Amino acid sequence: MQLGIFGVGDRTPDPATGVAPSEHERLHMIARIAVHAEEAGFDVFAIGEHHNPPFVVSAGSTLLAFIAARTSTITLSTSTTLITTNDPVKIAEDFATLQHLADGRVDIMLGRGNTAPVYPWFGQDIREGIPLALENYGLLRRLWDEESVNWSGRFRAPLEGFTAIPRPLAGHPPFVWHGSIRSPEVAESAARHGDGFFVNNLFMPTAHFARYVRFYRERWAAHGHGSAESAVVGAGSSLYVRRNSQDAFREYAPYYYGHPVTSSAGPLEEASQRTGAIVGSPAQAVERVLSFREQFGPYQRQLFGLDVAGIPEATIHEMIELAGAEILPAIREEVGSTPPDAFAHGFGGATGQPAGSSQVGSAG
Repeated sequence: MQLGIFGVGDRTPDPATGVAPSEHERLHMIARIAVHAEEAGFDVFAIGEHHNPPFVVSAGSTLLAFIAARTSTITLSTSTTLITTNDPVKIAEDFATLQHLADGRVDIMLGRGNTAPVYPWFGQDIREGIPLALENYGLLRRLWDEESVNWSGRFRAPLEGFTAIPRPLAGHPPFVWHGSIRSPEVAESAARHGDGFFVNNLFMPTAHFARYVRFYRERWAAHGHGSAESAVVGAGSSLYVRRNSQDAFREYAPYYYGHPVTSSAGPLEEASQRTGAIVGSPAQAVERVLSFREQFGPYQRQLFGLDVAGIPEATIHEMIELAGAEILPAIREEVGSTPPDAFAHGFGGATGQPAGSSQVGSAG
């Protein structure tokens, strides 16, 4: 299993002080967290894309390139790249560029986005979200796979003899994850193409996300990529960890209840049992991750959200240290490690199965 940190880059005031970091401070804070994640032994750092306040990360590939220059081993990913409101040509070129600069330490997670006003800002209609996502992804694959693309569709100007530059590193595009909360069409697309499927496992019961994982696994096998157990699955969770459970719940409560999104999962004690919210000691965090395997099966990537809701940077670094020292080794001892380059070869061979998937299906 690969273990990582993901975030969305929100600028939320600390409820203890009422002060939020500036945009400048927040962007550099994210970069420092990513560097520390590598130093502490995490495998992945991922950041999401938003175009509205209170978020600051509208240019994910730019921020990840900045982080790439300060790291050497950690895989850099998005936790959402909007396949609906971004031009597939720009996605293809931006992330191939990042892939070259980071020496291949790059993958990408695609999502539709659920903020309705964003769609018209980019000339799109949220009611067309699913067909738009499917068409744009079909074009993205061709731009990475083919040197010269002739294409026409509903939502973008046609292309004739177009070559996206630079070409993917060594001919292998970044590995693609499809993120979803409630769309079977996204799970179907991921399975058909032999891509990874990621459930954020936040704010709703874990059992809700498990249904989509089961569907994806069934469709993966039906499309001939291997057994259902070999499908490439990732899951998220929030994490607030302290040496003992009482301190974790006491400290986290003001941040949890002070944020409209985190608190939407209901009372904190209940959310920590029903959803992917992990609150407690290192041993309890390990136990919760292992319990997710009972719901999702043997999955390959677990991302933790520590950096949200105004939690102070010093606290985040303390949790990274504690996780690196106690949580990551314990999980790896139980389930093994997925090699850092397991997803490095993009779409893989003729079946679309990612390189190394026969290994990661059993190791994760």
